[in-house]
Amino acid sequence: QVQLVESGGGLVQPGGSLRLSCAASASAFRIYTMGWYRQAPGKQRELVASTTSGGSTNYADSVKGRFTMSRDNAKNTVYLQMNSLKPEDTAVYYCNHYPTVYFPWGQGTQVTVSS
Repeated sequence: QVQLVESGGGLVQPGGSLRLSCAASASAFRIYTMGWYRQAPGKQRELVASTTSGGSTNYADSVKGRFTMSRDNAKNTVYLQMNSLKPEDTAVYYCNHYPTVYFPWGQGTQVTVSS
């Protein structure tokens, strides 16, 4: 069964940056479209960004221009570079297949943006 392990979260001040990583234990990882999702307290999980097997990306309007998703198929890993962070970016961040969530959710990584 595929396992997803997210890392890289933390506490950062508004305007700061973080780089999240998600490692997948999937031999066919390179063919999957992957997404970064987030869930803030009391809110539904939402898609933040996605990337196809070829590296084409799409972003939610709320993060466009601030976040960059990338992937390293040799390492079965996707990344999310987050710049100009805002308090409203505070959430637990997860990765998974997109658009259909095929894999069990990982533990996620907490991102807290606060002064």
